[in-house]
Amino acid sequence: MATNYIPLDKEKHRALKVNVRHNFEFAKDTHLSAVTLREFAQVATCMPIALIKDPATGNHHVIAMLGIEDKQNLFMIDGKWSGHAVPLNIQRFPFDVRPDGDTLGVFIDENSDLISDNGESLFNDDGEPSDFLKNRQQLLGDIANSEIATQKFIKKLNELALLEEVNLMVHYADGKQRNVTGIITVSEARLNALSDEQTLDLKKSGFLGAIYAMLLSLGQMNRLVQLSAKTESPVRAIQLHFNNADKADNAEKQ
Repeated sequence: MATNYIPLDKEKHRALKVNVRHNFEFAKDTHLSAVTLREFAQVATCMPIALIKDPATGNHHVIAMLGIEDKQNLFMIDGKWSGHAVPLNIQRFPFDVRPDGDTLGVFIDENSDLISDNGESLFNDDGEPSDFLKNRQQLLGDIANSEIATQKFIKKLNELALLEEVNLMVHYADGKQRNVTGIITVSEARLNALSDEQTLDLKKSGFLGAIYAMLLSLGQMNRLVQLSAKTESPVRAIQLHFNNADKADNAEKQ
């Protein structure tokens, strides 16, 4: 059933309950997840972090790669999440924070399988938010604030012309190959060519550490290869081809 996010209303949703599932089974068909700046350090130790570009708007978005194939989450094994990191945008379900008039409001997917007769109440008998909902509101607030910082990060990367596209050449165990395009990362060559003043500015803003986290996370392509071993299309290797002409060397992750 398609998602349908509507504003959370204490009158309409007073009796609503959410069944918290820490196995995150609902994300089994999610191969990309949005991530924000505050979680780069943790997510980068588990899965690749990159950017993609919305062809309709031209805007860039930061994502974590959960799989290689569409609708394939390699971190779901036997119906349970196997990774030691879970992106906040997966943890937040079935809630979201979205513009509601002139402010941001809490929304809920009324079609979510997580809504059930048994679970955590959203409101108490007085109609006030339950402790569970307060915790979720805090999480959503953290995500919203971190997304603002993430957009500033992306803007700075564009200003410094640091972005480059990387093609993934996926080599399958059966000998087949597939070229995955649209993945964007930071050019190490352009980063190293920045002036001392520009580099110091990135460091003071906290963006330099985020950049290195992104670059190091590309090594997690190895993890995706390993996790694919028990799927219907096991991968032997993923080869990275950087499109930027000033990057002479290609990196191969096997």
